[in-house]
Amino acid sequence: MSLRPSSTGILTAAALLATGCVSSGTHEQLQKDYDALKAVQEKTQQELKTSQGQSQTLEQALAAAENEKKELEAEQARLQEEQKRLQGEQARLSDELATVVKDKSKLKASVDDMKKALEELQARKAEAEKRIAEYKTLLGRFKSLIDAGKLKVKIVDGRMVVALATDVLFPSGSAQLSKDGQAAIAEVASVLASIPDRKFQVEGHTDNVPIKTALYKSNWDLAAARAVTVVNKMVEASMPPDRISAASFGEHKPVAANETPEGRTQNRRIEIVVVPDLSSLPGFDELQKVGG
Repeated sequence: MSLRPSSTGILTAAALLATGCVSSGTHEQLQKDYDALKAVQEKTQQELKTSQGQSQTLEQALAAAENEKKELEAEQARLQEEQKRLQGEQARLSDELATVVKDKSKLKASVDDMKKALEELQARKAEAEKRIAEYKTLLGRFKSLIDAGKLKVKIVDGRMVVALATDVLFPSGSAQLSKDGQAAIAEVASVLASIPDRKFQVEGHTDNVPIKTALYKSNWDLAAARAVTVVNKMVEASMPPDRISAASFGEHKPVAANETPEGRTQNRRIEIVVVPDLSSLPGFDELQKVGG
């Protein structure tokens, strides 16, 4: 174990040598001790410098290691974000792949659905063409009455309608057919009865002028009575009773404003509706199954 000399010891030895108060042998011994102490001091100072250098180098290494740690942590965070992004991309691609597989499995069903839709479209087109032909036929058969201004043939809510003004058919406030009205209804019934496989609904309509008599307490009653009267007359004129019915709308389905006499005249009417044959429409069989 080496002894590190103190500055005080070296100074003491130096002082003794300088005073000359020692013998020659002692002087030589002190000189040797002094030199040895000085050498030890120099060595100690050198070791101290070396240790300080090593300490500084260690501090620099620690600082570099800390910086490298921060850089690694930042890189780790970046890699974690990249991992999350890749996981999201993988999930998206998995969903797309599942969709493609699902779509592929449905492709045949889709083709079948398209074929079925095309067939239904063609059936609807054929039905529409058939109804247009029926409408043109109806116009042709009622041409004389249309030209005489006794009735109109029109399409209302997709239904063929024969409209007759009640002022021609009935006296005001009455449900008894006039002579001209009886002739007109008989002629209409003859034409409609010749249309095969069709049913008809007679609808009574009034204006909004209230009525309240012993026979008719409201416009509902008057319109209903007139519709039933027309039905009875059509049955008398050879219309099968199972192909015709009556309905009343009163003043609640106007075709013109009731503010003018002309508008009220248009609203007072009998409409004979050609009831659509639902069995000829696409999807009827499925509807029947749903309905039990």
